[in-house]
Formats: sequence, structure tokens, C-alpha cells
Amino acid sequence: MALPVERAASRREYKVKDKSQADFGRLQIELAEDQMPALVSCRSVFGPSQPLKGARITGNLHVTPQTAVLIETFTALGAKARWCSSNTFSTQDHAVAAIARDSAAVFAWKGETPQEYWWCIEQALDWGPGGGPDLIVGDGGDAILLIHEGIKAEEAYESTGNLPDPASTNNPELQILLTIIRDGLATDPQRYHKMKERLVGVSEATATAVERLYGMQANGTLLFPVINVNDAVTETKFQNLCGCRASGDGLLMAADVEIAGKVAVVCGYGVVGKDRAAALKEAGARVIVIEIDPICALQAVHEGIQVQTLEDVVSEADIFVVTAGSSKGIIMVDHMRKMKNNAIICNVSPFDNAIDMLGLETFPGRKRITFNPQTDRWVFPDTELGVIVLAEGRLVNLGHATGHPCSVTSSCSFANQVMAQLELWMERDTGKYEKKVYALPKHLDEKVAILHLGKLGAKLTKLSKEHAD
Repeated sequence: MALPVERAASRREYKVKDKSQADFGRLQIELAEDQMPALVSCRSVFGPSQPLKGARITGNLHVTPQTAVLIETFTALGAKARWCSSNTFSTQDHAVAAIARDSAAVFAWKGETPQEYWWCIEQALDWGPGGGPDLIVGDGGDAILLIHEGIKAEEAYESTGNLPDPASTNNPELQILLTIIRDGLATDPQRYHKMKERLVGVSEATATAVERLYGMQANGTLLFPVINVNDAVTETKFQNLCGCRASGDGLLMAADVEIAGKVAVVCGYGVVGKDRAAALKEAGARVIVIEIDPICALQAVHEGIQVQTLEDVVSEADIFVVTAGSSKGIIMVDHMRKMKNNAIICNVSPFDNAIDMLGLETFPGRKRITFNPQTDRWVFPDTELGVIVLAEGRLVNLGHATGHPCSVTSSCSFANQVMAQLELWMERDTGKYEKKVYALPKHLDEKVAILHLGKLGAKLTKLSKEHAD
């Protein structure tokens, strides 16, 4: 597909929903800056030396006011940025309006269709004739996936003349991706190879994408270095402190849900699931956990939470929250048909195949009634009973709530992204990083904590040489 691209006064390209919201977006960005000490401190610590001067950074990450602070930190360090979201519902339109006007090329709006979503990724990767970006900031791996699939298709086209066939898959989004690559081969059959040759590396922030990248490393298909910021200590220790609040906010904002007294099923009791279960329990729900892992199940039982199978509780629960991001097909359409009338289903993982949206959308005779943005009641024809699905089965805290609500979460997480990008860029000519997935170096993880502590009035005690030895 082709959409018109607009230009700001600075000649930067953009595509947003409503640029008139820029002033309100700037206000929200300024408020966010005040709550992100580690990230903002990167500007004063590194800004004077302009360490990212000349770097072209593509971001594929939810666009919120907090993300705007990240983008403008990169530009303060000398980089140029082109940005898109990593979820069709997670963009906050006032934030992208301010970014488009003030700081970077951006292509995002809340409520993108899947076709528009992938078009936006294309634009964020398109830096003109000189290839693609030098660096990618990832949060889900879609831009990385597009490059890898593009290179595979270009190699096949060069050797056999065969074009990608969207009809070869029944996955709707993969069909879109293959269509984009097929159409692009007609104009530039080496587009993604040029991107690969220029690309220095990627920083990635989601567990599922990191898991996929480790798999690509193992089978020899990973094309560039990746720094895994998802497993940084300053990420894992603090990222869920208020993600649970955002998920609860998403439930409440979507359908005026009264959680107290309800039966809530949490599918998965890993790190994310624990926090969601705790938030629901605190709100007065009776929580039941669905789990495949015996250790996680034992932890839930020891914390006073009942563990059952989905089949045991599907007809008695009021709320279903999927937290297992690496799984697909957890809640299927057959489960939904057995649920209470108006049971609420939502997802706290970045991907939408944990909930069987395709089965729901293609169910014969079903009705879809949208009564709030991204809040749909799906009614089955034989019973006239239905379920309420939030954010079309995608990430509910970014679809319905504030997305990045916590200074600890966004400040530390996004500062980790800055540290990773600096590390990749500064070491680009040394050979330090091969085509592998690396943990964020410990000294950079600690640097993020130090930057955050400095703005909170904390003073660290320094070891003497004797103690250090």
C-alpha cells in the first residue's frame, strides 16, 4: 500500500493522525521528562561529546510521551531518528504529533490496520538511497523480521527468479509482510541487502523477540549483533512494578469493569503473571492461575492462589488475562463459547496469537459490536451470548491505559536502550560484537542504576581498595 507522507518545516517526513495535538503532546513529554531521571541524565552525561553524531537510528517501539523522551535523548546525543510503533493500538497521538513537529521522523497513529502498521515499519527503515539505518531499537522484533525475510526473498529471487507468494501462508500478517517484500523487489531487488550491509546492530527489549533471536543465532541465520536489554538487571527487577497497574487500568478504562468479587483467570505465573495476579488480587478478585510449569505452579500455591486447568474454570470466570507471551493458542474460540456471557478477555503479551482472534473473526455468523475504542463484544449466533475482547487480543496496557506509567520502568528500560545503542555504535569498528545476541554489559547496567539514583537523593557508599580486593 502507499500512503501520503507529509513533511515538517524542518523537511522531516512524518505520518500521524492529528498534528494539531502537538502542543498537548509537548506538555506530556515535559511531564514525562521529570519522571525519567536515568534517561534524561544521559543527555547531560553524554550529550556534550555527541557520541551518536552521524548515527541513523530506526525505532520500532510503542510511541508514548515516555518514548518521545527516549527519541529526543538520541537526538540530543547527535543521532537522527525515524520511528514507528510496535503495536497497532499503542501509539498516543498527541505524543507523535509533538515528535513530528519538533524532533524526528515518525510514522504512527493509534488504531492502525495491519497493512498500515507494516507500511509504517517500511517508512521507518527507509533512509533513502544510502541504505537503511545504522542501528535499530527493537521492542518485539518486527523490523528485524522484515529485514531477515526480505534478504531471504532477495536471495531466492536472484537465484531462481521466484517472487514471495503471500498465498503460501494462512497467517494474515505474514501475508502482508510477503506482499511488501514482493512489491519491493520490482523497484530494488537489493534493498534489504543494502540495509544489512549498513546495519551496525540492534538493541531488543522483549523476551519473546530475544528468544527468537537466540534461536536464529543457534541456527546461523542471525545477520547482525544484538544486545538483549530485556534481561538487564535494571529491567527485570523493576519493569513490572507498575505494569500490573497499567494492565488493571486497561481493564477498568476499557469496559468500566468492577474487579472486586470477580473470578479472574491469569494464564501464566511467570514474572509478568505474578504481578498481574497480585494486582487483581489486591483489587478484590478471586484469582485462579493456569500454568504448565510445576515450579511456577508451586509458587502460586504457596502464595495462596488456586491452580487449575483452563478447562476446569472456563465457564465460571469473569476475567481472563493472558500473560504467557511466548505461547500461541492459549484461549481458543471453543473456550470462548463456553465462557459466561460478557466474560472479558485480554492479553498482556505483545503478540495476538495467544488468543484465537482468527478463529473468532472467521466464526460463522458471529457479530462484532464495538462499544468503546478497541473494546468489542463478539456474539455467537446460536446462543446470542458473547465475550468482550480488549485491544483485539493485543497488549492491553498499551491499548487502553498509559502504557509506560512508571518512572522506574520507563526511565531504566529506556536508559538501557541508550546504553546498548552507544555500546554498539562506539564499538562498531573494533570487531567486539559478532552476529550473536549479547547481554547488556554489567558496567552499563550499573551505570543506569547510578544515573537513576543520583536524581533520587541516594548516595552510594564507596568501597575502599581493601574492601574491593
